[in-house]
Amino acid sequence: MLEGSVRRAGNQIRVNARLIDAETDAHLWAERLDRDMGDLFALQDEITSQIAVALDSELVIAEAARPTGHPDALDYILRGRAATYKPISRDNFDETISLFERALTLDPRSLEAQSHLAIELTARVLEDMTDTAAADIARAEGLAGRALAASPRSGLAHFAKGQVLRTQHRYGEAIPEYEMALAFNRCWLGAYAPLGWCKLHNGSIDEVIPLAEQAMRLSPRDPLIGSWYSLTGAVHLLQSRTSEAIVWFEKARSANSVRSIVHAHLASAYALKGETEHAAAELAEARRLSGDDRYASIGRLKVVGYFQVTKIRALYEAAYFAGLRKARMPEE
Repeated sequence: MLEGSVRRAGNQIRVNARLIDAETDAHLWAERLDRDMGDLFALQDEITSQIAVALDSELVIAEAARPTGHPDALDYILRGRAATYKPISRDNFDETISLFERALTLDPRSLEAQSHLAIELTARVLEDMTDTAAADIARAEGLAGRALAASPRSGLAHFAKGQVLRTQHRYGEAIPEYEMALAFNRCWLGAYAPLGWCKLHNGSIDEVIPLAEQAMRLSPRDPLIGSWYSLTGAVHLLQSRTSEAIVWFEKARSANSVRSIVHAHLASAYALKGETEHAAAELAEARRLSGDDRYASIGRLKVVGYFQVTKIRALYEAAYFAGLRKARMPEE
């Protein structure tokens, strides 16, 4: 049960919302939102969006935690979705994929099982946490294709397709898939970061930070907020705002310390600031966490990187790669 109150004092409005388990009377979630009155319609949209986003994750986690003697496909889908809120790691990816695999085994035609499984397979490729990247991408492509063919108006299926295209470095094609997912559900937080990365690598860098800011407004305590911090840091780094980049990458590292790409970007930013010891430590950590040898050299990183657009290649050369060279990453 969702309950709450709205109070006004002058031009200020305070909204209290609470989610309560009707069976146990336990409080599952609570939030207080203080805002200026301003545009009431915009205020209503912002508050309802924040509550909807929070409830989406809280309800999934609560339902997944319920004991079930004979779980069906939906039970495994809920458990898999709840597992996606755990910190990113190889073990957590394996757990999540296993749960969606079980759901698909019980219901091979399940649109949700197909889409979620495709999303998780591509996610662990993008996070550099798999030793079977090519196989994962191929499987995800088939699953997303089946889901989209069965339900062309599914935002979930469009998101899965966008993820596949992103792993294939087809950023221009991925962007409308993510935008379609958001058109069906503007509160779908998972689409903001990948859409931002695709816009960055496609050359639309000025559109990126507003996407991250919108996601952070919708869910300021989100378990996956590190991805928006990292995205924001990347834009600052590429635009030579090194101090700001360090702040955001440090926040991303605090949110999740096992993402190799965050440590690599921090290594570059620290080196550009002349903090050589910090840079060396972050580069060593990126190499330790990586699933391959991409951080062995500049040449190797360019092979596996995402730098097809001329404008973005130049920015990476002037900032990211320049910093990694200062951090003593060899050329070849």
